[in-house]
Amino acid sequence: MTVIEQDVPASERDMTFMRKTFEMAEECVDKGVMPFCCILVDADGTILMEQVNAFLPLQDETGHAERVLATRASQKFGAEFLSKCTMYTNVGPCAMCAGAVYWAGIGRIVYGMSERKLGDFVEDNPMNPMMDMPAEEVFAKGTRKVECVGPIATEEASRAHIRFWGEQNAKRRAEASAA
Repeated sequence: MTVIEQDVPASERDMTFMRKTFEMAEECVDKGVMPFCCILVDADGTILMEQVNAFLPLQDETGHAERVLATRASQKFGAEFLSKCTMYTNVGPCAMCAGAVYWAGIGRIVYGMSERKLGDFVEDNPMNPMMDMPAEEVFAKGTRKVECVGPIATEEASRAHIRFWGEQNAKRRAEASAA
């Protein structure tokens, strides 16, 4: 299923931080790590934390970059401070990650491409089960506001995922036909 989405306009500041997550994602692919990456930025534009997918080494299925960063942030900063921070992530957060962002108190999230668009590259790969529940829907159910901006750079956000999932899916198909 090919998803057609319209990117929303983004500020130069948002694009600068978003491109940092794209660079991180390319580095992940080079290392064989799922290219899900995010950063936390304070109101002054200082990068406070960076996080990549944390499935390895412990095989943590909940080790999504956004969930891990939200946990780390909530342990280090208070909710009042986090309410003025922005998380930049190369892919829109899944329902679990959106919940973690919400409960950590992070006030704003900006993402490159939607999780739905990611499905174009993942296919039916069991390494990344999909759940069609955009973060915007999760945030809409809460009692506090989380500003959610995206997708803002689908084409750029897609590059690392096209490469990673293309390799993973080709490997799976080769193993299936050899069996």
